[in-house]
Amino acid sequence: MFNNRIKIKELLAQEPAGQQVTVMGWVRTFRNNQFIALNDGSTNNNLQVVLELGKFPEELLKRITTSASLRAQGVVEPSLGKGQKMDLKATTIEILGDSDAEKYPLQPKKHSLEFLREKAHLRFRTNTFGAIFRVRHALAFAVHQFFNQKGFIYLHTPIITASDAEGAGEMFKVTTLPMDGTAPKNEEGAVNYKEDFFGRATNLTVSGQLEGELGATAFGEIYTFGPTFRAENSNTARHLAEFWMIEPEMAFCDLEDNMNLAEEFIKYIIGYAMQHNAEDLQFLDQRLAEEEKQLPQDKRSEMGLLDKLKFVVDNQFERITYTAAIDILRESNYNKKKKFQYEITGWGMDLQSEHERYLVEKHFKKPVILSNYPAGIKAFYMRQNEDGKTVAAMDILAPGIGEIVGGSQREERMDRLTTRMKEMNIPEEELWWYLDTRRFGTVPHAGFGLGFERMVQFVTGMNNIRDVIAFPRTPGSAEF
Repeated sequence: MFNNRIKIKELLAQEPAGQQVTVMGWVRTFRNNQFIALNDGSTNNNLQVVLELGKFPEELLKRITTSASLRAQGVVEPSLGKGQKMDLKATTIEILGDSDAEKYPLQPKKHSLEFLREKAHLRFRTNTFGAIFRVRHALAFAVHQFFNQKGFIYLHTPIITASDAEGAGEMFKVTTLPMDGTAPKNEEGAVNYKEDFFGRATNLTVSGQLEGELGATAFGEIYTFGPTFRAENSNTARHLAEFWMIEPEMAFCDLEDNMNLAEEFIKYIIGYAMQHNAEDLQFLDQRLAEEEKQLPQDKRSEMGLLDKLKFVVDNQFERITYTAAIDILRESNYNKKKKFQYEITGWGMDLQSEHERYLVEKHFKKPVILSNYPAGIKAFYMRQNEDGKTVAAMDILAPGIGEIVGGSQREERMDRLTTRMKEMNIPEEELWWYLDTRRFGTVPHAGFGLGFERMVQFVTGMNNIRDVIAFPRTPGSAEF
């Protein structure tokens, strides 16, 4: 029977008192034919399993190699060595799975993150990725706990959709029609999607927001948490083709309510990880500190990872308008000395990540909520302000990565919404179901989207978004 084992994390939390236990895990190292460092993934800390010299056959000892899996039974005793408080003095060892030490690619040494991305199927077995993915789990659990406690309904919105919520057009097509040029054509010579599986052109979703609004106008408050896709050829440390989004939608809610909820939400999930994953975050904090020692002084963070997380949880976010942000950036020494890669051209420009990070890291030195953006750079569904120039949109900017949340009060007025759709060439007939929410009991409502991987990046201190998702999907890469 396998489920009589104790997890190493649970065992290490106890005091050694001669307990008889069974542990299972993977070998990290084996020294002197006597000391096994065993890890089962429940913690980065290994359990030292001690073999009495001469007690175990030579054939068995040869099979105790890096990443071999085994079951060990024995007695827990206080450790005589440094670095651990207990040893498991083994009475029996059983090899569950052999590992060819010469062919196993992850040797007991430090590997680069670039190398580990090429071994994404095995990188979970390293300390760094063990810590990252335990933190990712904690953040995901905290997301559901936060919204559940507030009475939100968890809505599963479709992954296959016929609508483009963002209007950007960078979508992956879904079809069962042949791709060899023999697909049926219509009278105009284009592919006839009426003969496709769904009877129309469909794509992988870029957002569950529009469907989320349908739920909010029935249940009051909903949230989605699922995969989204962008066919954007951005081969950067900040972009993925497949990523996870959290998108709450709230009826009877305006822009200020939206900002309040988003700030509370961010603080809650970070606080949850700090409370429940302290050991992993301490490891990641030390890892980041070591990494930053290699950087020039002016490129280093002013705060360590744990200090940064505590700072976010303990401080009120700064709230300013887009217009005020443009003024700050225009008058900044960074701009006057031409240190920005993208020049501050003035009101109406789309802010780049470097501008967002300047506001957060240099000017305010805290997270910032920007609101009331120019209508021309925002989506059709955002509520138009009375000034005729701006919309009730908001972005939350975090140190290290810039925008982490984007949201808005939605345009609930039918005439304003349809006029905006005409201006942006979005056909009403394709979104008739969406417009029905404005025809039948429209209501002020708002929502936001949080890119989950960017949040995991922020909490773990990882610089590349490919290191916080199990199997990154990027241009030219879908191997695992």
